[in-house]
Amino acid sequence: MSRTGEQRFQTRDVVELLGISRRQLQYWAQTDLIAPSAQTPGGHARYTFEDLVALKTAKRLIDAGVSVQGIRRSIAALREILPTVQQPLAELVLVATGDVVLVFRDGAAFDAASGQEWIFEVAQLERDVEEWKRSVEALRSAPRPRKVEPARGRRRTA
Repeated sequence: MSRTGEQRFQTRDVVELLGISRRQLQYWAQTDLIAPSAQTPGGHARYTFEDLVALKTAKRLIDAGVSVQGIRRSIAALREILPTVQQPLAELVLVATGDVVLVFRDGAAFDAASGQEWIFEVAQLERDVEEWKRSVEALRSAPRPRKVEPARGRRRTA
C-alpha cells in the first residue's frame, strides 16, 4: 500500500508535480528506468507515491550530472547487491557526487554501481572543524599590532 493510500497519479499530475516532461516519463517507462506501477484497462499510466519518489530521485540525480545510463547501472547493481530492495530510487538514500552515486544505508555509505564502501569518519571531521574554529577565533581575538607611523616633525636647519 502506498503512503497516500491507493491513490494513483495520472501522467499530467506527475508532469505538474515534478516538472518532468511527458516525453521524459514515456521514455523512462519504455526503457525501464522507471515504469508506472499500474495502467488503466485503456493503457494509461498510473503512478503511485513511491513512483513519484523514484521519479524525483532520478530527476535530481540527472540534474546533479549523473547520466541516465549511470542511473541504470546503479539500479541494476543495487538490485544485485540488495536483493530485498524493490525500488532502489524510492527506498534508498542516494547522493550524487559528480558521476558517482552514493548510497547511505544502515550507517554506511557505498558506491551504488560497484558496491565499494566509502569510509567517512564523522568524528574526525568534527574534530577538524572544532580545531579550525579555534584557530579562526584565535586569529580574530589576537591583538593586532599597531601600525606605527613615523613622527613628523620640523626639519632642522643649521
